[in-house]
Amino acid sequence: MTQPETYFYRPSEGHGLPHDPLNAIVGPRPIGWIASRNKQGQRNLAPYSFFNCFNYHPPIIGFASVGYKDSVANIVETGEFVWNLATRPLAEQMNQTSAALPHGQDEFEFAGLTAVAGNVVGADRVLESPVNFECKLTQCIQLQAANGEAIDTWLVLGEVVVVHIAERLLDATGIYQTALADPILRAGGPSAYYGISEEHRFDLSRPQL
Repeated sequence: MTQPETYFYRPSEGHGLPHDPLNAIVGPRPIGWIASRNKQGQRNLAPYSFFNCFNYHPPIIGFASVGYKDSVANIVETGEFVWNLATRPLAEQMNQTSAALPHGQDEFEFAGLTAVAGNVVGADRVLESPVNFECKLTQCIQLQAANGEAIDTWLVLGEVVVVHIAERLLDATGIYQTALADPILRAGGPSAYYGISEEHRFDLSRPQL
């Protein structure tokens, strides 16, 4: 088989393309819509596209922040945060919470969202979001390059201690219906997002050896 032509580059030397393709290739990605408070009680809400789930028991989710931003500082201070599911009906408001507001300005108010106190954690959840995870910080790790050099990017991991799910997303058997929630996913470039639908679903069972 003839090897196909490939575009080759070393990231350390630049990609030479109109936009870095990395986050378009590793995508689409779920969105870490993270709510937190600082010790003075000021709220913060921000979306992160480097986000995922990393463990079942206990359930652990995490997001990476390029720069030590308010979300990271608040979570390290208080040890708590809330993840909120970003959906298509909430896309515009989610995007508004990415604005570089002055320090201390409330993103909930700016985006017209309703803040509801967590049951266990001090951070608020987005009432309009159909799924919320209340989380306790487990680790905050500064990333480093292959040569050991510290990078100004921080991986925040948290244990999910409370889950809120809108009942309409559970079918008659109690199974969560992913597509029904209408989640949005971050793709590449400066503005691309994707949705999902049941018509694009296919099922694979793990091989039994």
